[in-house]
Amino acid sequence: MTGCTTRSTFRPCIDLHDGQVKQIVGGTLSDSTPETLKTNFVASQSPGDFARLYRQHNLQGGHVIKLGPGNDSAAREALAAWPGGLQIGGGITDANALEWLNAGASKVIVTSYLFPKGRFSLERLEAISRTVGKDRLVVDVSEFLIHAADVEGLCQGIDEDLVKKLAEWVTIPTTYAGGAKRTDRLR
Repeated sequence: MTGCTTRSTFRPCIDLHDGQVKQIVGGTLSDSTPETLKTNFVASQSPGDFARLYRQHNLQGGHVIKLGPGNDSAAREALAAWPGGLQIGGGITDANALEWLNAGASKVIVTSYLFPKGRFSLERLEAISRTVGKDRLVVDVSEFLIHAADVEGLCQGIDEDLVKKLAEWVTIPTTYAGGAKRTDRLR
């Protein structure tokens, strides 16, 4: 791939579960079997503390992910600590997306909302895109957010084959999340 340049950018994430910042082992979060949840750590710092740290170091494009109910206050705290500096995902719909942008999110991230009953809904994508505009929406509209759930939280390394394929296939900004073992592997 002569002439191709690859640029890696570190994008931090504030994963929220039960109002706390946690690193959850991929694939262990389940509504039907909550006892299977495994975490690598639960932070003693608040979501706002992490957002202020990311702001201090100008780590653009980070995101706050609400993993289940009980995270709205914690998410608002993080967004208030860095207005316009963080994206928000988790439970975002066309009915609440503007509320999150007004709370300080730079963009909204939608996933499960677009798949009612497991089937993609173009109508929902069009509705939320009309509501917030494609430049403030993260799906495959303005950028991809890829969570490698098979390796996330395990600290055993990234899915290198997937990252290589993404570099070949994707022409819009793409964030890959999951599996980092050491910071020198982020190049």
